[in-house]
Amino acid sequence: MIMVGNQRGNGLNLAAHLLNDRDNDHVEVHELRGFTAENLHGAFQEADAISKGTKCQQYLFSLSISPPETEKVSTSNILDAIERAEQKLGLDDQARAIVFHEKNGRRHAHVVWSRIDVMEMKAINLPFYKARLNDVSKDLFLEHGWRLPDGYRDRNNRDPRNFTLQEWQQAKRTKKDAREIKRTLQEAWSVSDTKEAFTHALEDKGYVLARGDRRGFVAVDVQGEVYAIPKWSGLKTKQVREKLGDPKDLRSVDEAKAHIAETMQPSLSRWQEELEARKQKQKDARERQRRKLIERQRAERQRLKAKLEDRQTLEDRQRQARFRTGLQGLWDRVRGEHSRIRRENEASAWKAHLRDQQQTDEMIFHQIEERKALKREKVIEMSSIKDQAHDLASDRERFREARGRPSGMARDGPRFER
Repeated sequence: MIMVGNQRGNGLNLAAHLLNDRDNDHVEVHELRGFTAENLHGAFQEADAISKGTKCQQYLFSLSISPPETEKVSTSNILDAIERAEQKLGLDDQARAIVFHEKNGRRHAHVVWSRIDVMEMKAINLPFYKARLNDVSKDLFLEHGWRLPDGYRDRNNRDPRNFTLQEWQQAKRTKKDAREIKRTLQEAWSVSDTKEAFTHALEDKGYVLARGDRRGFVAVDVQGEVYAIPKWSGLKTKQVREKLGDPKDLRSVDEAKAHIAETMQPSLSRWQEELEARKQKQKDARERQRRKLIERQRAERQRLKAKLEDRQTLEDRQRQARFRTGLQGLWDRVRGEHSRIRRENEASAWKAHLRDQQQTDEMIFHQIEERKALKREKVIEMSSIKDQAHDLASDRERFREARGRPSGMARDGPRFER
């Protein structure tokens, strides 16, 4: 279990944070020990009042305990970890509060101790508490057979320079089938009898007619690929020139790419708006689903709590009924029968407590799995949207570069006419 602790004051703010059920799916005040108050705010006010008799400003020690996400850790195991941390820190028998939080399918605990020793009216010193908590945490990982975090296995792995950052992988550009390209250009050629008609026919298919490096006719698509008209239409250069004339008044390849980039901006903006709208729609739907799930889970927990309380009341009555009253009860005390029954009742009550705690844990584990499933669905959806957003950003950058090229910029190196 990962343990993170710190000394602090301002108990009322801490109580408000621990009781925040807006950012947490479930909040449970599990224990208030050593306080006369019956609620968290009152308990921390009490600790604050006691600290006024000392010079201590950070009169509380707050500890968060996070079990491994992949493990089902019972309440009793978490409480055991709390006891061990308490002994290691030297906070035995200090007033404390235990609060359980569940969020995004993960359960963790918060423990807050008062640092003020009321007998001596001074704050308990906590030297090297981080190292002590790390020792307890490592022992717990080893004892339970959990996989140790990298930081525990090799301290060098704590250096961020040893980490690897997984970069976004750009989706490969969808390759057009060569036969489809030829068919598209041939169809545009067959339905056109002038250069203007051919230009419009190509634009309808997403191509721009341009002037190639050798003063030939080429078509440029939205990806910036260049196709020589004679080659891809299955025509001779002479046939193309006879229909289309001189290409000198056409845009150059660079100008055609810049034109495409300019005309693509409205589409890119529209696609961006559509993506953001879909993202928000999915986010709202997931939030409604999450709230509905949490509401149902809270109702289930209340029903279980009421059921367990009713059963506990009934069983307490049954145990109490084992004691005889009057002269018979007095006789039972004299001959030790009363003590025997009391010991059996205590053992029975403890066994019933463990049974109820196990039943509660089983419900908690089941609800955590439900929450994790909802989170996984959200991650898959958001991952898809992120991939699309990344692709869109790449397209924006590519078209931005194309728009920024100077008009008529000469090309060096190999010819681009195909």
